[in-house]
Amino acid sequence: MWAVELEKVTVSYRENVALKEVTLRIKEGEFLAVIGPNGAGKTTLLTTINGLGKVISGTVRVFGRELSRWNVLKIRKEIGYVPQELPIDPRSPVSVREAVMIGRAGRIGLLRRPGREDINLVESVMELTGIKHLAERPIGHLSGGERQKVSIARALAQEPKILLLDEPT
Repeated sequence: MWAVELEKVTVSYRENVALKEVTLRIKEGEFLAVIGPNGAGKTTLLTTINGLGKVISGTVRVFGRELSRWNVLKIRKEIGYVPQELPIDPRSPVSVREAVMIGRAGRIGLLRRPGREDINLVESVMELTGIKHLAERPIGHLSGGERQKVSIARALAQEPKILLLDEPT
């Protein structure tokens, strides 16, 4: 079984075709880097795998399950996504630890408090990514590179089977 499989996938935004009949298969445990010029569709490819692209034809499967609007949230629990920019307003008072804990929301739910296991995992991924010393610092007081590390830690806190990184530095 493939971890990710795209079969003749076409994705469009309004009238612009961003991906045309793309076929791609990635085995579990495999690493893949996609390079190309700006506007070539790299981000669109990642967002499509993550269930956010507007697929007009073709099939996207993650671990053998076809992405559909009915199961995309379940499948997205298996995918950690690191966007180009951390999707948290830098003016917000959210601390680094809180931003990383957001990665646990899919596992613990939005209204439940994190348990000891969640807290330990967040501490562990902050240590792994070298940001533990920044844990109490507000997101807005970080450099761009530090924010990127927070985004990676947040994705790792999800305990994903697949990690998608868009323009990692």
